[in-house]
Amino acid sequence: MHLEDSEDKSGRGGRRSPRLRQRVAWMYYVEEMTQSAIADALGIGRITVVRLLAEARSMNEVRISLNREIAELAGLEIAAQKRLGVNEVVVAPLSEAGGDGRAVIAAAAGEYVARLLRPDMKIGLGWGETLSRMLTFLDERNVSRLSVVSLLGGVMRARAANPAECAWQFSRVYMADCFMLAAPAIVDSRETKRALIERCGLGEVYELARSLDAVVMGVGGANSFAAARSYGLVSEEEIGELKARGAIGNLLYNFFDADGCLVDHSINARVMSIPVESLRKAPVRIIAAGGGDKVQAIVAACRLLQPTTLITDEATAKAMAAGKV
Repeated sequence: MHLEDSEDKSGRGGRRSPRLRQRVAWMYYVEEMTQSAIADALGIGRITVVRLLAEARSMNEVRISLNREIAELAGLEIAAQKRLGVNEVVVAPLSEAGGDGRAVIAAAAGEYVARLLRPDMKIGLGWGETLSRMLTFLDERNVSRLSVVSLLGGVMRARAANPAECAWQFSRVYMADCFMLAAPAIVDSRETKRALIERCGLGEVYELARSLDAVVMGVGGANSFAAARSYGLVSEEEIGELKARGAIGNLLYNFFDADGCLVDHSINARVMSIPVESLRKAPVRIIAAGGGDKVQAIVAACRLLQPTTLITDEATAKAMAAGKV
């Protein structure tokens, strides 16, 4: 029996350290681990986990911001900043190796973006699973005259959720105006793209995007090729062509190589996204992405976008800081 179990039953355990309480809350609410799994991971009793969660709720501590103060992550953030040449790296902790980093990145991104918002701001959002998860960690409030711009067109079919709705859902949280790119993410020709922008009203969104205050987006890695195929955006033949030309990932379906350069393929001329050169002009440029299969793509995306902030998970940051790309 764990020592904590004995203390729980006798009533002599008292309140545990704030650090342990915060770690338990993070694992339960952000990483969505079961109470039994948390007990095993931390070497404490399940009853202790229950009591710590109750304490965290009663003390109003169930917030992601507490975990940014975990001291051992500071050195890792600095090392990743130097490796990537990024002004700021926010590292969300993982409780176990091989854990799913998407939830913790989404939580950290939600906390970061929520603090960033101010009246009269214009913010551009990409889409994807991590950014969709981020929506659940935003603090709902009214931000006066906030404008939200979708940085990428949509998809024609979706399953459980439509990631292309990220900007719209974000704008609802803050009661903001939303400007959508009402077109497929990738169209059939340059001429179609030009017509949509010049004659179908999308030029207003492209023009607005030239003066964005901030942009937030994810990064598509090796698995993004299959995802694009499942959405009906690209064909198997096109995927083969992209890979043959060195594509390792994408930023808003702008496909790039390991050096962070856009590959020479017609898809990059047909994607209905705000151009990368416009994104680079935003004073605040945030990438929220992680995962072992994305390390090389994230490093390359940082070269392409030159973000001011990268939000990632602990394991990914370690790999990048160590130069494992």
